[in-house]
Amino acid sequence: MAAASALRATPLNAVHRALRAKLVDFGGWEMPIEYSGIIEEHRAVRTSVGLFDVSHMGEIEIVGPEAGALTDFVTTNHASKLKIGQAQYSALLYPHGGFVDDILVHKVGDHYYSLCVNAANQEKDFEHIRALNRFDARVEFASENYVQLAIQGPRSAATLQKLSATDLASIRYYWFANSQVAGAPARIARTGYTGEDGFEIYIEPTEGERIWNELLQAGAGFGIKPCGLGARNTLRLEASYALYGHEIDASTSPLEAGLEWIVKFDKGEFVGREALLRQKEGAIRRRLAGFEMRGRGIAREGCEVHAGGAPAGWVTSGSPSPTLNKNIGLCYLPPDLAAPPGRAIQILIRNQPVDAVTVEAPFYKRAK
Repeated sequence: MAAASALRATPLNAVHRALRAKLVDFGGWEMPIEYSGIIEEHRAVRTSVGLFDVSHMGEIEIVGPEAGALTDFVTTNHASKLKIGQAQYSALLYPHGGFVDDILVHKVGDHYYSLCVNAANQEKDFEHIRALNRFDARVEFASENYVQLAIQGPRSAATLQKLSATDLASIRYYWFANSQVAGAPARIARTGYTGEDGFEIYIEPTEGERIWNELLQAGAGFGIKPCGLGARNTLRLEASYALYGHEIDASTSPLEAGLEWIVKFDKGEFVGREALLRQKEGAIRRRLAGFEMRGRGIAREGCEVHAGGAPAGWVTSGSPSPTLNKNIGLCYLPPDLAAPPGRAIQILIRNQPVDAVTVEAPFYKRAK
């Protein structure tokens, strides 16, 4: 574990300390894991509204006449098909088909793409893209240019609308608008990592503390809660969103992780394409599956999964579900065990087999 003095901090670190957040080392960043409690914060997002500081996330910008061609070459989804103001979930891959990272791609202009990448991977991602750049485009490391706040939950639009002149109803899911929040220039994207409606807001670092406080004030009537990474994790697990270092990493491919939908083979050449085609045409050896515990116990990352008394896979994420009041998780299993759901399995918890059953994921879907 890195020494506290070596940890990076977001521009809102003093705010988190003033709120008496529990701060932890998260991938080299000192980040709030909780404020009032993970369950309370989780339920605030599911029922009303919560506010997250996610400024540890990285931003990489690709600019120039061939920015679209470079973005398409290094990512799996079809970036060139995006319209200005549209975003998409995508991936950076190694040539062997494993994940460098999972990312969000925003088309800001005809020759301008902005990538939101995972905090611990941002320098690696930047060097990966730059090394592959054979196009007429610049790759810029832009993380220090932004504070990123995520306001999530059924009341997120009503809260944010108080501070923005833009009609938020006009911003569709996975679209964004360059606008203002409380008078500050902002990119408002209808995206998130919780399974709820919500927005991710990109603003100048000097405005971060003020906008955070104004959002909390705007949402006070809805019972808004500042939320930490603990609730962010339980929320994303209920929605079955992949987390880098858990469900996805350099040893796993999008086809194994159930993310075939972000791979567009027909767009032409991209890094990892040939490896994925070989995997698609051959045999995929494992698939990601959801499960619920039937016996007493909480499955955690790394626990072995057995089927029929024999080792079959491992747990990538596991936690109690505050929404469902069940212990849930994700695991890798051979394809014939991963689907269809309803397969009896056992999770080794403290070297003792505990009954579980595979279920359809996601565990939670919000009402439309």
